[in-house]
Order: sequence, then C-alpha cells, then structure tokens
Amino acid sequence: MRDRRTWLGLVVAILTAVVIWWFQADAGTTTQDPQAAPTTSESPTSEPTVEPTDAPALPSPTDTGAASEPPAGGTDPESGLPVVAAADLPAEARDTLTLIDQGGPYPYDQDDETFRNDEEILPDHPEGYYREYTVETPGADDRGARRIVVGSGGEFYWTDDHYSSFSRIAR
Repeated sequence: MRDRRTWLGLVVAILTAVVIWWFQADAGTTTQDPQAAPTTSESPTSEPTVEPTDAPALPSPTDTGAASEPPAGGTDPESGLPVVAAADLPAEARDTLTLIDQGGPYPYDQDDETFRNDEEILPDHPEGYYREYTVETPGADDRGARRIVVGSGGEFYWTDDHYSSFSRIAR
C-alpha cells in the first residue's frame, strides 16, 4: 500500500511540474500589440531602463525608407525581388500609399493588420513585422488581389496577384 501511495505522489508531482512548465512556456509566446508601448523596469541601484517589446515598431507615416531604397528597375539586394517605382504603380496603389503615410482611415477592416508571410516570398522576419493594406481593384466586388505590404524597417512591397509574387516599391 505504501509503494502505491509513493508512486501516486510521484506521478502527481510530475504532472504538476509539466502543467507549470506548459503554462510558463505558453506565457512566453503570447503575442503583443505591435504598437504597444515599451515597458520600463527599475532596480534599486540603477536608473529606469526601457525594455523593447517583442514586436518591432512600425514605420512612422512620414518614413518612406528612402535611405535604403534600391533603384527602380533593378533588384532589391535584401529580398532578391524586382524593384518598381511608386510612380509606376496603378493610381489605386499610389492612393493606398498616401493612406498609409497618413495613418488611415483604411477602407477595409483587414487593412493595417499583420501579414504573416506564409508564402515566404518576403525576407524572413518575426511575425508582426509586416502589415498589409488593400489596394482597390476597379470593378471587383470584393477586396481583389492587390495589396501593399509594409515592413517595420520602412520597406514597402507590392503584389497584384494575392501574394503569389511581390515587387519592392522604390519611393
């Protein structure tokens, strides 16, 4: 009888440890709002420090990423994608770029949401790095296939075939 209680106690202890580990691991992988403010921490012997959140900051509406823009007509060295000048995009895409620069308002609820890069065509970055925006398609009765995707580093990408291919936008 005593061996059975010892064995049962050991099983309960192991299961408890696994449950605690599971919840701690799950708490460490929760996603945060990409626009959430950084947290601060203080120790008794130092000044407060700012700790970054897990999600990268989004570019400001006036940040066009111009300092690192590859020339139009060439190839983006980071992604290997073709580069298209913003002026060469359809008028609706240029309108969407203006909305992005202004911070909205956007015509669809799905705009300014995380783009997960499931197709793995864009450079690999943590989830939450990219945001997507609808580009109106004349005559379409839904959102259509055209999008602009913006990276937190200020890079802009264009697709007119619902993520089957992309071009880097030179602004």
